[in-house]
Amino acid sequence: MTAPRLDVAIAGELNLDLVLDGIPETMPVERELLASAFQVTLGSSAAILAHNLASLGTKVGFVSLAARDHFGGMALDFLARRDVDLAAMRYGDNAGSGVTIVVNHGPVRHILTYLGTIAQMTSAHLDLDYLCSARHFHLSSLFLLKGLHPGLPEIFKAVKRRGLTISLDTNDDPHDRWDGVLGELLPYVDVLLPNERELLRITNCATLDEALTAVSRTVPLTVVKCGARGSMIQQGALRRTVPGVTVTPVDAIGAGDSFNAGFLSCYVRGLAPELCAAAGNVTGALSTLKRGGIGAFQDDAFLKKSLHELAPDLPVIDTLLQSF
Repeated sequence: MTAPRLDVAIAGELNLDLVLDGIPETMPVERELLASAFQVTLGSSAAILAHNLASLGTKVGFVSLAARDHFGGMALDFLARRDVDLAAMRYGDNAGSGVTIVVNHGPVRHILTYLGTIAQMTSAHLDLDYLCSARHFHLSSLFLLKGLHPGLPEIFKAVKRRGLTISLDTNDDPHDRWDGVLGELLPYVDVLLPNERELLRITNCATLDEALTAVSRTVPLTVVKCGARGSMIQQGALRRTVPGVTVTPVDAIGAGDSFNAGFLSCYVRGLAPELCAAAGNVTGALSTLKRGGIGAFQDDAFLKKSLHELAPDLPVIDTLLQSF
């Protein structure tokens, strides 16, 4: 049997983030509001995860539908610089790149997205053999990828038959329905990676305890991102809380995706879920130390120094540091 070429294959959306700081939370119409800072950086949950996971030494392949325009080229360049494998990328000619405008208002933000090619991505754009050249498959932003939905159950079944584990981060549902193909996919998911609000909406439960109990009937391992409080793990009937890491955040863009990067980098190494979640807490916190979803993961020296300083007594971090 041929050894997997990749550790993780990721499918999902691709776009840039245009980030504005210093805009008031209440934004009146027909007024010119002045920002205090502006940044163009890699956006989209799937692409941020791919970049940051590769920065941690994991062999990552990324599959999406890119536009043949300047924004598409910029987004792919961010990934290429971190040696993300882009061999299975597909390109669309009938729409431009998607883009997300993030307007930061201190601890909260407005998020405005134009889908572009994201809306045109279908299961025909996913090379099953390529996905199965990895040990693990991850899908991000389920509810933005409506064109994928008809073919996703068969893809998940085929990936499972080929022996891969599967993780899913649905991210937000812009229509706030949380239905459709999700129910068909969950029985094939090995690791579900929501935040608190997302899990409550997925399960239609009023409390986190009720939601974790409900999801455990279908998904073997659920890891809930709880921000500064850390994370919670539900594995069968066992529930554990993994404390967070205290930092002074610059911004929270991509923190959840960066948690996923730390978690999955350890998960594909076969480490216990609580150790994976501890690593995720560190990388999620680390992400908030610089602006943008990938800012803290672009420089190896900063990344290595920060990992060590944020968790000097956490043995699992030594596993990540071995990648440098």
